Amino acid sequence: MFLPQRQWLAPFALLLSLGSAHAQNAARAARPDPLNAQAAVPALVHTSSFAAYRRHAEAEPIGWREANDTVARIGGWRAYAREAAAASPAPASATNASSTTPGTVKP
Repeated sequence: MFLPQRQWLAPFALLLSLGSAHAQNAARAARPDPLNAQAAVPALVHTSSFAAYRRHAEAEPIGWREANDTVARIGGWRAYAREAAAASPAPASATNASSTTPGTVKP
């Protein structure tokens, strides 16, 4: 009832290659001859990579008291230290090296 995998794979691959060969011939027929200087070609369209550019807007500066109050409210410098520690975990070699003191040998 079911054909082994090798028997159905070959006809499928043949059909797939015939379909792609037909698509390539259709694309070649639509292209103008590159050696014909009078051949009609589509117009060039230039889209600048800066077309969607948005200028960087500086943040409004706040007063130093307001900045200090914000830092105190979120937990001071320890909050920034936790953010930095969570963002970049230490590599394994750095943790192993820090667990020994200079001049001692690890067993």
